Amino acid sequence: MPASVFVADEQSDFPVETMKWVALAEAVLADEGVRGDTEVSVLFVDENTIADLNSRFLSRQGPTDVLAFPIDDEPVEGGRSPDSGGSGPGFAGSLDDLPSLLGDVVICPSVANKNAPEHAGTYDDEIALLLVHGLLHLLGHDHEEPDEAEAMEAKEKVLLSRHHSTQATGGSPGVEGSP
Repeated sequence: MPASVFVADEQSDFPVETMKWVALAEAVLADEGVRGDTEVSVLFVDENTIADLNSRFLSRQGPTDVLAFPIDDEPVEGGRSPDSGGSGPGFAGSLDDLPSLLGDVVICPSVANKNAPEHAGTYDDEIALLLVHGLLHLLGHDHEEPDEAEAMEAKEKVLLSRHHSTQATGGSPGVEGSP
């Protein structure tokens, strides 16, 4: 059973073919061995929204192209998930019945469009690269060190060549990292 990918287009600046990106995300996750009852969300947002997220979670100013928000396996100390503990309405099953939440990838099409000519080439290729990049962050890849960046870039190229109609030629997106 493939992972479940949910895509929401919450901006109107540039067109987003949501089903195309669902298919790419599902293919990449399957290729990376993510199967079963796993969920990922992909959100396409405007520059103000991603700038706010960038500021709140990374303390960086201005809009960026992509952010990844992995869901930690460990619950937040002092908190609980809405359906844990079995008390209250909404969930009557076991915690084992809940899907595994991998995390969220947030992409800004406006920034992607600006970066595409100098980066991946086309708007479509840039969105594909950003999506793959964000998914790899959710899976634990990073680019803080040069060897990590090289390995992540190589994996991006392989995944794009397998699952996207044109292979991006640029390097890793101008991502500030994942929170």
